[in-house]
Amino acid sequence: MKKECYVKKCSVPVRIDADWGKPVWQDVEPIEVGTAHWPVQTEHLPNTQVKMQYDPENLYVIFRVRDRYVRAAATDIHGEVWKDSCVEFFFAPYGKAGTSYFNLEVNCCGVPLMQHHDGPRAGTCFLDVEQCRKIEIAASQGPIKNEITEPTIWTLEYRLPFEILKQYPEVEKPAAGVRWRGNFYKCADSSSHPHWMAWSVIDREQPDFHRPECFGVLKFI
Repeated sequence: MKKECYVKKCSVPVRIDADWGKPVWQDVEPIEVGTAHWPVQTEHLPNTQVKMQYDPENLYVIFRVRDRYVRAAATDIHGEVWKDSCVEFFFAPYGKAGTSYFNLEVNCCGVPLMQHHDGPRAGTCFLDVEQCRKIEIAASQGPIKNEITEPTIWTLEYRLPFEILKQYPEVEKPAAGVRWRGNFYKCADSSSHPHWMAWSVIDREQPDFHRPECFGVLKFI
């Protein structure tokens, strides 16, 4: 059975500062990104949680990761952020079934990569860099030249404006009763202890987050 979660409408705009403990997030139930896939180093499975809210113009997302072996080498938008300590949100913001989806991947120092796909690894295009700059991101870590090997807690928060999705006319903006499909991931492909964690289980033998058929359901209320 696919995972499901509810996403509440926030009563006030969320200040983007990567503060997991601030009042606006206190009543939001965390989503556990807790299923390990294709383990290479099974002794390191970082505890990863994410919370979401929305308003008429934005989606708000915050991650908290209890991590180790943390790296952040990518510093340019659309860089190889998945090789770093990275959290990812894949989502299909459409009211009807289909294979199109977006992926928004952000490393622990707040550098994003965002793409749209017509299908699994098909018809892929990067969103315009200037559009990506409109995603307000705050991170508790800066760039990390040398991997942090001791236990580290890091947080990442962003505001995703629906404006940058408007070139895709079938996108359905969140409102009470709207459902999106999506998945959340934690990875670090090139760390000394690589791992691949997911919220909704991916039934594949080889690493592949690009499986929209495995997405869970996001129910906006």
